[in-house]
Amino acid sequence: MREFELVDHLRRRLKTTRADTRLGIGDDGAVLAPPAGTELAVTTDTLIAGRHFPVDATAFDIGYKAAAVNLSDIAAMGAAPAWLTVALAAPTLDAAWCGAFVDGLLTACSACPGEQPIDIVGGDTTRAECLMISVTAIGQVPAGRAVRRSGARIGDVILVTGTLGDAAAGLDLWARRHAHDATIDALVARLNRPPLRRGSALAGRAHAAVDISDGFLADLGHILAASGVGARVDIDLLPAADALADVAPDAATFRRWQAAGGDDYELCIAAAPDQVDALRDALGCALTVVGEIVAEPGLVCLDRLGRTVAPDTLGPPGWDHFDPG
Repeated sequence: MREFELVDHLRRRLKTTRADTRLGIGDDGAVLAPPAGTELAVTTDTLIAGRHFPVDATAFDIGYKAAAVNLSDIAAMGAAPAWLTVALAAPTLDAAWCGAFVDGLLTACSACPGEQPIDIVGGDTTRAECLMISVTAIGQVPAGRAVRRSGARIGDVILVTGTLGDAAAGLDLWARRHAHDATIDALVARLNRPPLRRGSALAGRAHAAVDISDGFLADLGHILAASGVGARVDIDLLPAADALADVAPDAATFRRWQAAGGDDYELCIAAAPDQVDALRDALGCALTVVGEIVAEPGLVCLDRLGRTVAPDTLGPPGWDHFDPG
């Protein structure tokens, strides 16, 4: 498939449906008309084969994840997703692969909770030595109500959506994904297709939030640094799927997957205690209190018996693309 054949194919498949999308794919740029009284939240993530997803991942799963990791950032801002642009760099353009990739993008957009659909309104294609995908996601949030990392307050509870550690376990078990084991399949599926949360539920209810991409402790650390506060976390309260306990070879691996594994794309939220029930209802998913925000800077991790657990025993401090190690 040649580049402009792909563009024509995409123009036919990706018809816009939102009233505030004035012009989509096919021109030099998209034209968008966000409603009065809203602000735009914008994020971009680049995924590279062999670094952000296995080189033998399916085209559908690559498309799904490329959309999902960006939609997760929009959710953490308390915004409702509205638009995506997609840039694809690849050694070749295979028609069947591109079709499955677009299927994955569209499935992620359809799975994202929200009152309106998400339009894919543009992007780019180019040749490269390896497969790379850059997605820009744009969301809408009522003016002045975007949720930031810097808003955590002393006395807030720390909450996480869903379960943690599944994706890290799925990556470690990737080589066994064809073993016809339902437990392993479930964990690999969480790596390939992260859950999508209703970010607009956070606006007006959460003081701070971040999506859990680099690992729970690392991403919570971003909130603490931006807000100038500390935290106490009960490591044994981190929510876990049954499948995780079934496959963990030991307690240390189980904790590492949960606390530092990354790729979960759940939400870590700081909110007043009296907002927990309202947040749980608005999000429509599992929401677990795992700690509290305190005045003393730093992160204190405890186990169920109240004993201190050194954070550096739980795994690396978070993903760094330019770590020389």
